[in-house]
Amino acid sequence: MRSNQKLHLIVCLALAAVARAQVAPVTLVPVASPVKAAAADGFLQRWLLLEPIGVNGLTENAVRATVSKEYFPNQLTVIPHDGDKVKVGDTPLAWHAVDTKNYNVNLYHFAHALGKPTSDVLFWVVTIVHSAQELHDVRLAIGSNAASVWWVNGKEVIGIYGDRQTVIDDGVSRRLTLNKGPNVVRAAIINGGGATDFCARFLDASDKPLKGISVSLTEANK
Repeated sequence: MRSNQKLHLIVCLALAAVARAQVAPVTLVPVASPVKAAAADGFLQRWLLLEPIGVNGLTENAVRATVSKEYFPNQLTVIPHDGDKVKVGDTPLAWHAVDTKNYNVNLYHFAHALGKPTSDVLFWVVTIVHSAQELHDVRLAIGSNAASVWWVNGKEVIGIYGDRQTVIDDGVSRRLTLNKGPNVVRAAIINGGGATDFCARFLDASDKPLKGISVSLTEANK
């Protein structure tokens, strides 16, 4: 093979490798139904995700400062809709409704698909869990890459910090009560670099995955 042919082949192979590396596996899909039952193992697989906000720091002090800052109005109370936009500084950011095919929500895939940064960023995420009855002594169990802070019905219930991998039930809240009807779950996920994702589920009074709940993106479970 001539040298120019070899060079052409090497270039083609290199370009093909780059193309393959840039195609993220499809783990997130559009929401196709009003309500989605929690997975058999309890994981919440439907979320509203806000496009990432640039931040720095994963220590507890840095994360506390990050989540205490107001980036957009009513950030700890708003129940967004798919396509809603907020302005952070001079940058408009949109909320996106997604279902995940896996137990976890891959925020790297989410941001990469939109051409957004994946390192040194904050993601706000929201979902609404519906229960047919009031449930006592349940706990929110979460994992995240990297740090994260979580709220249920407006009350902070758990935070984990540092540069860590997502581990199922890495952090577990104190025992709490889920209301009959809608319950708003909100989190701030902060990533330093590389992969970033999270998972969340509720555990019952016996610390087993909570059954019989559903997830939607509105307070009306229809």
